[in-house]
Amino acid sequence: MAARARLLALAALVLVLVLTTAPGADALRSLGVGDDAGAAVAQGDAAVDLNATAFDAFLGAAREPFAVVEFFAHWCPACRNYKPHYEKVAKLFNGPDAAHPGRVLMARVDCALKANVDLCSRFSVDHYPFLLWGPPTKFVNIKWDRKQEKSEIKLIDDGRTAERLLKWINKQIESSFTLDDKKYENESMLPKNASDPEQIVRAIYDVEEATAHALQIILEHKMIKPETRDSLVRFLQILVAHHPSKRCRRGSAELLINFDDHWPSNISLSSQDSSRMLESVETDDHKICGKEVPHGYWMFCRGSKSETRGFSCGLWVLLHSLTVQIGDGESQSTFTSICDFIHNFFICEECRKHFYEMCSSVSVPFKSARDLSLWLWSTHNKVNERLMKDEKDLGTGDPSFPKVVWPPKALCSSCYRSSSKTGDEAVQVDWNEDEVFSFLVNYYGKMLVSSYKETYMESQEKKLVGHVGPLSDDASSSAARVPIGAALGVAIASCTFGALACFWRAQQKNRKYSYRLHSLKKI
Repeated sequence: MAARARLLALAALVLVLVLTTAPGADALRSLGVGDDAGAAVAQGDAAVDLNATAFDAFLGAAREPFAVVEFFAHWCPACRNYKPHYEKVAKLFNGPDAAHPGRVLMARVDCALKANVDLCSRFSVDHYPFLLWGPPTKFVNIKWDRKQEKSEIKLIDDGRTAERLLKWINKQIESSFTLDDKKYENESMLPKNASDPEQIVRAIYDVEEATAHALQIILEHKMIKPETRDSLVRFLQILVAHHPSKRCRRGSAELLINFDDHWPSNISLSSQDSSRMLESVETDDHKICGKEVPHGYWMFCRGSKSETRGFSCGLWVLLHSLTVQIGDGESQSTFTSICDFIHNFFICEECRKHFYEMCSSVSVPFKSARDLSLWLWSTHNKVNERLMKDEKDLGTGDPSFPKVVWPPKALCSSCYRSSSKTGDEAVQVDWNEDEVFSFLVNYYGKMLVSSYKETYMESQEKKLVGHVGPLSDDASSSAARVPIGAALGVAIASCTFGALACFWRAQQKNRKYSYRLHSLKKI
């Protein structure tokens, strides 16, 4: 009898372990997690259940920048009552229906399980529920207690309801999420609803996302070097004047003002120096489009698969928007800046080479914004045609958003004089370029507008940018040869652009404290 009792007890223990470690495959895959034992999602739950077996490996591999880990005991009445509150918040960030995926990983550990006792002791759990916050990787292989100084793991001391927990999280990541936020669906987006041109207004958020993502890539990959810094400065100057988002224009101006402080022109940064510069930029809160960007998700540019559209789509929209907002006198300098930016800072090597080859094929300088806008539109269509064939051959396209010639007839029927299909099913179009340009100006210019109301200081920024004036094409050719921090006299002797750039930078430096500290605080 004793042996049988022990056998039954062992069987029960095995069953408990299986139930607590068996992964919910669909939910985990939605979080980018494999089928490793030790990480599970109970049916209907958004938070990931972890145990000691997989805790460190799971959090160490997490893609989210932050995590909340709830330590609880399944026998605790308060924990059972708290679970619906925790789940409400978890559903905003975890799972296939998350409104804000990729921002915060929500996990939990049951300290009542014997297998997790030592894990809970590692984090000095002394009451239930016990919530900790921090970057996922900071939870890995550490012992924590609340008396530690300078720890990135924080005790959440005000999260006993869903509302209070989300308020605490919003404060940490400077967001404004609500419990009513819903997953943004692409069902109404092009090409499924190609007759609705007003969908482009939602792309303002993706343009911000792409801008912030581009800068983050540049910083993380230490791409600002003596030979590339001037091309980034020129691109930032275009963003200051013509970015469709007001807060990105403001952030670009701030970054430009402090550029020499973070990346001096007279030194070649080592890997260690670059890391310190990156930390300095992040510490100084240089988020190019504001504290709430990146959002962590795409709207207009979200694909039906996680690996499609997204950043590349957002970057294309940004470039189109810039070319329809510049003046004729800026066309050649904008062309050069865009080509140099992609060549120096776009991390997909094959894409970068293809784009720069198309840039290099231009033999006559652009004399108007119309010519540049049409060139970029034509270039984008050539890229789409090439990718259309590649994706068809390899099966890597987005079935909901296949590559098409742009714009489709549903958006601009007047852009087409005639169209026909060739033998390989490619579409041959006789374009009315006057109508195409009119469409581009309306679609990427007038309709791609920010939903933010213009403040007094933003109106002053416009005046400031107008006073400084755009960079002329005559000055653009010699810009790369002039160090941004060079002496004014040398710049004047070198080229007109150098003089203008240094004068502008000097004026901005003088305004740095009077303008930024007093004025920007009012925004």
